Amino acid sequence: MENKYICIHGHFYQPPRENAWLEVVEQQESAAPFHDWNERINFECYATNAVARILDSDHKIVNILNNYCRMSFNFGATLLSWMEAADPETYKLIQKADKDSKRHYTGHGSAVAQVHGHLIMPLANFNDKVTQVYWGIKDFEHRFGRFPEGIWLAETAVNTETLEVLATHGIKYTILAPRQAKAIRALNTPQVINEGWQDIQNENVDTRRPYLCKLPSGKSISLYFYNGNVSQAVAFEGLLNSGKAFAQRLIHAFDNGDEPQLVHIATDGESYGHHHRLGEMALADCLNFIEEKSSVKLTNYAEYLELFPPQYEVQIHENSSWSCVHGVERWRSDCGCNTGGGYGKWHQKWRAPLRFALNWLRDQLIPIFEVEASKYVSDPWDVRNEYITVLLNRSEENLDEFLDKYALRELSKREKVHLFRLLEMQRHAILMFSSCGWFFDEISGLETTQILQYACRAVHYAKQVADVDLEEEFTFRLSQAPSNLPLFINGAGVYEKNVKPAHVDLMRVGMHYAASSLFEKYPEKLEFFNYVATSEFFERIEAGNQILAIGQTTVRSKITHSEKHFSFAVLYLGQLNIIGNISLNMDKTLFDD
Repeated sequence: MENKYICIHGHFYQPPRENAWLEVVEQQESAAPFHDWNERINFECYATNAVARILDSDHKIVNILNNYCRMSFNFGATLLSWMEAADPETYKLIQKADKDSKRHYTGHGSAVAQVHGHLIMPLANFNDKVTQVYWGIKDFEHRFGRFPEGIWLAETAVNTETLEVLATHGIKYTILAPRQAKAIRALNTPQVINEGWQDIQNENVDTRRPYLCKLPSGKSISLYFYNGNVSQAVAFEGLLNSGKAFAQRLIHAFDNGDEPQLVHIATDGESYGHHHRLGEMALADCLNFIEEKSSVKLTNYAEYLELFPPQYEVQIHENSSWSCVHGVERWRSDCGCNTGGGYGKWHQKWRAPLRFALNWLRDQLIPIFEVEASKYVSDPWDVRNEYITVLLNRSEENLDEFLDKYALRELSKREKVHLFRLLEMQRHAILMFSSCGWFFDEISGLETTQILQYACRAVHYAKQVADVDLEEEFTFRLSQAPSNLPLFINGAGVYEKNVKPAHVDLMRVGMHYAASSLFEKYPEKLEFFNYVATSEFFERIEAGNQILAIGQTTVRSKITHSEKHFSFAVLYLGQLNIIGNISLNMDKTLFDD
């Protein structure tokens, strides 16, 4: 079967889960016995795919395969950021897999970039589209040491403007669902508008070849449409019950023609171990069988594109995606797509008002950002794009380098804090559009509560940098989003009950430090969450089971460098009994007295 190739793509992603103020993932009871869902799915899927076992007929291990070396894959930037700290061994194996795959696939690595924050790109404004792509590319370069040839779009959601942004940034290809192809024609067709186009009916595009999409700007980008039937069988029909059956299903998807063919699938990477227990072993067995016992070849998208450039061009369906048959309505309307929450009886009428509320908030933040940031930098939007370098490295040296490069002049300490608050306001204004906030069935769910945290954080920053209070109007708009649960009534109830209690300011951080100083070995300088506490004076006195701590301390945010100075006294009385107080305005003379 000469010129017959197979590519298996896994989209590995988890929504950002960090508390919007503490920048750490808090305990999630629904993920028990694990601390949170990142930790649980990493154990079940991400780590196991890096060391997947292959068994013989006696169920003895005969090989261990890093699946990422042979497949095509993308990881969400927020997930890799978490993994880098939480499981560095798996993180390094994923990086190594990309390097190793270049040796297998004629210099083309198998890792694919992803738009950074998993926004539904057709529903984003132009500036957010650009930032998502630019951040995704820079994050990929930081982690894999090379420029990405392809990029994964969240939910494969696409429109022409999105493709224009990808092409402008040098991306060669992306991967779409078969339903997203509208019409095709041979590239040698006379280039007359509407001549030679064949409409695609019932998703019946030939997925075994790449296509060229010519764009209005004159640029172009290659598109792959994955095999929907086999992808569906992997995700929902038990194909991962047998690795060899999986391989045979892929091999049988070729036709008898002599032309080059690529059989390829794309699924959530979590299929391989999380959604399907031991799915990573089935994938390893499948890859091993294809490589050692079949006449077809494994490849990745970039290698195949170089070997066999497109011979056909394609038009896409605007505002289409892989997980909503209605286009992109799942992320802005009660279209009927759901996961069956409330035994399938819940509505999703909250989706549209939530989208309207967040769009409104984003649009209120834009002039604040432009006016205030222009005091310090020449092009606020360009600097927002370059802020990815800070997100990837928040060291003091890198922050200074960033300011030296982009600030109009040397900034005072207060001005630096102001600028970083503005940039963080924009970061949270992007995070609040993470697609999972709309994907599930109830507005009070984990994912929607999470994006509302980011919105709350952006509202807080707007108050700090411009003394503009957006919370009342934002909350009113959320009240138009009905909940399925009487406890919340609507989105405003979710905001009040689930989001605002998570709000942490420097006063609360100071109280946390004061209590911690009773028990920490070296409390004079203590780092916790994304804060640093440094004491000018500290004394601890112990008498039996009782402990008294007194001090004057400055707490500083590692994110914006804002800081507060406070004095405190705290007394531990034994067991769970702690009493104390802090003051933000006590001068040194009064404290010494």
